[in-house]
Amino acid sequence: MNAISTFSAPLRTIDAEATARALFAGIANLANEVAMFAYLDPEWRLLALRTVPSDRVDSIDVPVRTIVGDALAFDAAGVVMAHNHPGGDPNPSEADRVLTRKIARALDGVGVRLIDHLVLAGAETTSFRRSGLL
Repeated sequence: MNAISTFSAPLRTIDAEATARALFAGIANLANEVAMFAYLDPEWRLLALRTVPSDRVDSIDVPVRTIVGDALAFDAAGVVMAHNHPGGDPNPSEADRVLTRKIARALDGVGVRLIDHLVLAGAETTSFRRSGLL
């Protein structure tokens, strides 16, 4: 089941990778893969979060239509995505790269920017943006 949290007033600004990492830290050590999406306004203030859990340790099905629908519903200007790698390797898989491109294209089609995709594995994080993958 997907869970979404909304905020009546922005709680914080997600203006740096470290801030995003802290926001998503709760999924870093989970036993199964979990994806999270932070929807941001034009000033990069947090509007809402969606959590997409999985019952698998090595993959997750991300509902791209739902992510785009949320972005439109919240009138988001940007999205930061994160997911965990329970195996401990923070390097993005080819499936991660394909999914990220798919989400970025879908969001771009409605005028929303995919700001970053973080892969969390324990204390380690890989940023698609910093790695030149986004």
